[in-house]
Amino acid sequence: MSAPVQPPEARVETAHPEAAGYRAGRTLPLRVEAMRQLRRRRTLLMGGVLAALPFILIIAFAIGGTPDGEDGGGGRGGGSRINLMDVATESAANFAATSLFVSAGFLLVIPVALFCGDTVASEASWSSLRYLLAAPVPRVRLLWSKLVVALGFSLAAMVLLPVVALVAGTAAYGWGPLKLPTGGALSAGDTAPRLAIVVAFIFVSQLVTAGLAFWLSTKTDAPLGAVGGAVFLTIVGNVLDAVTALGSWRDFLPAHWQFAWADALQPQLEWGGMIKGAAVSVTYALILFALAFRGFSRKDIVS
Repeated sequence: MSAPVQPPEARVETAHPEAAGYRAGRTLPLRVEAMRQLRRRRTLLMGGVLAALPFILIIAFAIGGTPDGEDGGGGRGGGSRINLMDVATESAANFAATSLFVSAGFLLVIPVALFCGDTVASEASWSSLRYLLAAPVPRVRLLWSKLVVALGFSLAAMVLLPVVALVAGTAAYGWGPLKLPTGGALSAGDTAPRLAIVVAFIFVSQLVTAGLAFWLSTKTDAPLGAVGGAVFLTIVGNVLDAVTALGSWRDFLPAHWQFAWADALQPQLEWGGMIKGAAVSVTYALILFALAFRGFSRKDIVS
């Protein structure tokens, strides 16, 4: 009596550990995945948009005159409300901080959702996911490589914006201390570390969006659905945070802490709000990443 025939996928996943010279850790190297993602049109387009934003702001300030904003962006948890628009043209450092301020709430959500939400779903939409697993690339290794590269590109997008803003701002407004809207200034030596803290916190605060997008990317074959779903849920979080009737429940919303980085732009650096916001964001992100790995490990790959 002949032995039962295993499904093709099962044969691949159980046979490859016995192949001569096979090393699971060497499949789908990060550099290979990074080059694949770097060459994609959406990566180049997103980089172009972020690089163009500082120049658009410079043109807007040149047309509109000296900034005179009315609405401030508050540091959640830290307490103080600031208005970076009032001092946007004082120096390159001020201009870089303003660029982050106007983009952190929504624009920087897009590259995170795009890179993390498109990475697995796009392979499924191209019907190439099953061929990657048949290479054979273990499922955990495949997800790990894609997640690390997606997060790396997300961080690069957040670094690109202030770097271009510093260069463009230096040419337009000159280099100088970071003048604070609350009074006083940070020396040139303190400016770079403070802006680095701001970028680092924005990246950590966006891990929730990354987790949502990556989890949805493992659940659907439609990249637009994963990206759009993550952006939509992020917007819902912002709307809920605006409902003051929720009271202290808003402290459990990642959106409640998204501007806590403003505490880094104070004469005395305050960590309280940023630590709370980072803890909330990382907790949600770890849960979502775990759901993505667990669900994908049990999923039937048919595309």
